[in-house]
Amino acid sequence: MKNVFNPRNFPGSLLLIASIFVAFRSNGQQLKPSASGYAPVNGIKVYYEVFGEGSPIVLLHGAFMTLDNNWGQLIPELMKTRKVIALEFQGHGHTPYAERQLSHAALASDVEKLMDYLKIDSADIVGYSMGGSVAYKFAIQSPKRLKRLVIISSTYKSTGWLPEVNNAFKSFKPEFFANSPLKTAYDAVAPDKTKWTSFLDQMFTFAKEPFDFGDSNIAKISAPVMIISGDNDGLDKIELAKTYRLLGGGITADMAPMPKSQLAIVPNQGHVSLMMQTATILNYLNSFLK
Repeated sequence: MKNVFNPRNFPGSLLLIASIFVAFRSNGQQLKPSASGYAPVNGIKVYYEVFGEGSPIVLLHGAFMTLDNNWGQLIPELMKTRKVIALEFQGHGHTPYAERQLSHAALASDVEKLMDYLKIDSADIVGYSMGGSVAYKFAIQSPKRLKRLVIISSTYKSTGWLPEVNNAFKSFKPEFFANSPLKTAYDAVAPDKTKWTSFLDQMFTFAKEPFDFGDSNIAKISAPVMIISGDNDGLDKIELAKTYRLLGGGITADMAPMPKSQLAIVPNQGHVSLMMQTATILNYLNSFLK
């Protein structure tokens, strides 16, 4: 899909929406999962797809996106050596809209229940943006189910974003999404296309709600964590450095053992363009998850 939106033409919150638009692109082939379907979890149905064989890795997508939009470039590479499980959160993609109030805790529980359904004891978890926040919550709620954690352009608290990002969340409006690639993608796979406006309203409410999972809870994460961030992706880098220290990083490694967690700041990248750096992210994943 060609990029028809120029983010430079959009001020404020429209700029963020336009940036999300340009993320939608085809991977050039139709991925064929080895298994797919709906898992009954916590009173809703969650859609999932499974690719490849090997040690399991679970992918958690960003807000308003689908598993293909977010992970279509990475799945063909990851599935060469791993069993890849990609799901779609409540109301996203193939997963039906539900009246259940959205929360990070509920979405993280959905991930654990999906793993139960697929008989996966533990897995590496990779989350992008909203999916990264859910991944942090999963690490806190279900530590025994986690092997390694990868957080891409995300935070465990709303103040981890720069003020202009939080202000953009507060000004989202349905008309920003009209006739957009996001709407086109939704219509292509949503089981009930009439729920579009209800889905947006639910997501807007979710995005505006401040959250903070607690520094002490992050410090208790025992699994190795890799944080990947663009240098200009909307995250407050002071808060990001604090997060890395909570995870045991930010030390003088020449005078102490290298920490098990890692931090990567990718230069000249924004929130959306970071996810387009397939080779860079794949290299980090392959190195960290071995």
